[in-house]
Amino acid sequence: RHEGGNALPVGSRQAEFEITRVLGEGGFGIVYLARDHALERMVALKEYMPSALALRGEGSQVRVRSERHRDTFEAGLKSFINEARLLAQFDHPSLVKVYRFWEANGTAFMVMPFIEGRTIKETLKTLPEPPGEAWLMELLAPLTEALLVLHGEHCYHRDIAPDNIILVAGSGRPLLLDFGAARRVIGDMTQALTVILKPGYAPIEQYAEVPSMKQGPWTDVYALAAVVYCAITGRTPPPSVGRMVKDDHIPLAQLAAATPG
Repeated sequence: RHEGGNALPVGSRQAEFEITRVLGEGGFGIVYLARDHALERMVALKEYMPSALALRGEGSQVRVRSERHRDTFEAGLKSFINEARLLAQFDHPSLVKVYRFWEANGTAFMVMPFIEGRTIKETLKTLPEPPGEAWLMELLAPLTEALLVLHGEHCYHRDIAPDNIILVAGSGRPLLLDFGAARRVIGDMTQALTVILKPGYAPIEQYAEVPSMKQGPWTDVYALAAVVYCAITGRTPPPSVGRMVKDDHIPLAQLAAATPG
């Protein structure tokens, strides 16, 4: 069964992993729920599949739609591979682990734990009132620690947002998802800024490659602060580009002071 035309069929095997269902299909990759037949456990299997650049050919092969896309496809693939290797080095409860990684079928795969939970975006919708300080601190402590680990290796997430942080079922532990490195590279090569930026969470240095505006740890800190702002106020902060022109952003100290509780 093919879902969305690009997904591998349920029941098919990639190495020792049998695909049982599609968990998510985005513009740059597909995540499957798969059975690891070697260790008899369920895992999340992520395949690099940029749908705008490539399609599924015979025998599960991934091929570029047109030769003019090849360089962009290859750059994205290289970035996906680097991300897998990078994540495999880290060991922090709020960073996704990578169990295994390999190249096949003209593309690449990474295997991660299958973790059930809800994103912060979904969770906030279910809360009867804005979260209190204790809830926010429980969220921020592990996430800032995870960023410290990343930043210590000069690695930046660059895509922190309420739909990229999952609260693990049972423990409520926050987990930082989707570095989206391949997406960034493809976006950079095609100038598709709308694809790679989340307005309100992306700081100004992510909008323009200006030498004086380097990206760094502060890029992730801005995005994480924007997530907290969203949690407290229920709305996304105004886009940073707009704020450079006319900043009508109301500081949290004023907003929260006006809010009871």
